[in-house]
Amino acid sequence: MFTVIGERINTTLKKVQAAAADRDADYIRDDVKKQTEAGATYIDVNAGARIGHEEEDMRWLLEVVQGATDLPLCLDSPDPAILEMAYGLVNKKPLVNSISLEKDRFEPMIDYLKGKDCRIVALCMDDSGMPKASDDIISRAQTLVSELENIGFGRDDIFIDPLIQPISVDTGNGRMVMSAVHTIMTEIEGVHTTGGLSNISYGLPQRRIINRSFLAMMVAHGFDSAIMNPLDREAMQVVLTSDMLAGNDDYCMRFITASRSGAIGA
Repeated sequence: MFTVIGERINTTLKKVQAAAADRDADYIRDDVKKQTEAGATYIDVNAGARIGHEEEDMRWLLEVVQGATDLPLCLDSPDPAILEMAYGLVNKKPLVNSISLEKDRFEPMIDYLKGKDCRIVALCMDDSGMPKASDDIISRAQTLVSELENIGFGRDDIFIDPLIQPISVDTGNGRMVMSAVHTIMTEIEGVHTTGGLSNISYGLPQRRIINRSFLAMMVAHGFDSAIMNPLDREAMQVVLTSDMLAGNDDYCMRFITASRSGAIGA
C-alpha cells in the first residue's frame, strides 16, 4: 500500500511559520485534520525554519499535531538533538527524516538511531554532492541499507530517498531517478522508496500537473511512498489509481471503496 507522507506542517511555509510564531493552534489542527481525512499515512512535522526556535516550535507543534490526529508522525530535522527530543514526545512509532552518507551527518545519526524503534528516511547523498547518475543513487542506497541493517533496522523500516531533482535543470533527471527506483525496488528487496514529489517540477509552470504525471510514472517503476500534499485531490486520485494498476490493491478494493465514497471521480 502506498505511503503518503503529508508535507504541509513545515515552517518553511509562510502560513505554518506564522502559526508557529503566533501559537495559532487552530490553524495547525485544521490543516492536520484535513490531511488526515484526505488519506495521509504520516504527518510530517518540520520546525526548522525559525532560527533559534526549532526546539520550542517542535515541542509545540508535536503537542498540537498529536491532539488533532491519530496518525503517526514523520519527525523532520537535520539535528539529532531535536530528533532525540521529538522521539521522546511521540505516542506512535515515528518515521525519522533523515540520514545520509555525508560524514558530518552520517556518524551522529547512526549513533542517534541505535536502539530506536522507528522507521528511517535514508537520503542518497554523500560528500560528493547530489547524485549525477542512477548508478550513484543505487550504490548509495546499497551502502545505506547495509549500514542501517548493521545497527538492527529491518528493510521494511527503511525508506530510500533517491533525491528527486528538477527536470528543468536537466531533462534526464526524471529518467535517472525512475531507473534507480526500479533497480532499488528489484534488487534490495523489502525496502521502500520515497522522496519530495514536487522537486521534479521546480522552476516550471503548471507544477501540479507535472507532479501528478511524474507520480504515476514513478509508481510504475516501484515507487511506494511520497512526501507530498495530501490536499491535492487529483494527486491522491493518482496514488490510488496507479497503485491499483501496479498490482498493489487486492481485488481493486481500495480503488472501488474510494470511488464509492466519492474520493475518486468528478
